[in-house]
Amino acid sequence: MKHFDVVIVGAGHGGAQAAVTLRQKGFDGSIALIGKEPEAPYERPPLSKEYLAREKAFERILIRPKQFWSDKNITLELGAEVVELDAVSKYIRIQDGRQIGYGKLIWSAGGSPRQLSCPGSRLPGVHSVRDKADVDGVMAELDNGARQVVIIGGGYIGLEAAAVLRKLECEVTLLEALDRVLARVAGEDISRFFEREHRARGVDVRLGVTVESIEGRERTEGLRLGDGTLLAADLVIVGIGIVPSVEPLLRAGAVGKNGVRVDDYCRTSLHDIYAIGDCASHKNQFAEGSEIRLESVQNANDMANTAVRHILGDEHPYRATPWFWSNQYDIKLQTVGLSQDADATVLRGDPETRSFSLVYLKNGKVIALDCVNAMKDFVQGRKLVEQQACPDLARLADALTPLKSLGEEGSN
Repeated sequence: MKHFDVVIVGAGHGGAQAAVTLRQKGFDGSIALIGKEPEAPYERPPLSKEYLAREKAFERILIRPKQFWSDKNITLELGAEVVELDAVSKYIRIQDGRQIGYGKLIWSAGGSPRQLSCPGSRLPGVHSVRDKADVDGVMAELDNGARQVVIIGGGYIGLEAAAVLRKLECEVTLLEALDRVLARVAGEDISRFFEREHRARGVDVRLGVTVESIEGRERTEGLRLGDGTLLAADLVIVGIGIVPSVEPLLRAGAVGKNGVRVDDYCRTSLHDIYAIGDCASHKNQFAEGSEIRLESVQNANDMANTAVRHILGDEHPYRATPWFWSNQYDIKLQTVGLSQDADATVLRGDPETRSFSLVYLKNGKVIALDCVNAMKDFVQGRKLVEQQACPDLARLADALTPLKSLGEEGSN
């Protein structure tokens, strides 16, 4: 059985960041980076954007050149899915039966796409957009002539895919079960703005609809909606969230439900085992101490840094400010903070100009901003979130008033 001082499970952003940071901070022990996919670590956000649009070749989205990993003496175990963990004897077992021992373990396995449960959901022609193989499958469908696309899910992935597929001149219908897109993560002004933008570019956005079944004999030919409507489709993309990949951890006794629970240093309840990124459930100060998972590159990288520092004896608790982004057409949406518990919003600017911000408040304090083509608001608004500023609402709504001037008006 091979043994490494640090084993990292998951070769996405968080896992790669952990391996790189260990070396940058002078760690000279042995490191293994274990990835379920056969590819070296690569960036995920471009998959639903530049890579799907064929604007970037795969080599251009690699996190580091392939040679980097051997140069840094980081062992890559690719195409290796971890199926078992023994937290007492401190080893993992991968699907081909091999066992790998560890001194410290960092779990960064992310999640798998949530699947539809309706009849026909496994037919050829139904795809997710989570990894390179998924997107390669979508591109192969397009190369074979698929042009009638139905996207299920009005979150970031669905909207980004819709934007690219319209650019590729596909007929696109986007289905959302709730009454607006981005309903779980953004305010109504943001939702309605993106609905208008997509419709203006030819996307058939349908809200409050459910999928009863996917129709077809040998492959998908259409979708039957809850109201009986039949939509023609030769390509279906499902973007309805992820299921955290933590089963081996939970079977080994780790505490967790929606992901695996970690403390301020990204430690799980199992000795010498850390968890980071999409699969790690943690108490977040920007959610008033509620236990949440954050699915973002920023969170994966910051948690990786926290775990590595703790392993190296430099204890700094995770306190990173959450931020996210989405590119659709010529629109850049940038978000800072967490808006889900807001009790008020302030619209800053005019959505008709396609440059505006929506500020979220709770008890008068700024807790988050969504900034549409408004980089300055995003940069300056971060301080308002971190300070829990209580600005004058009239001045906050005035797009000509710099946000940095409002941080001095009141903070907690």
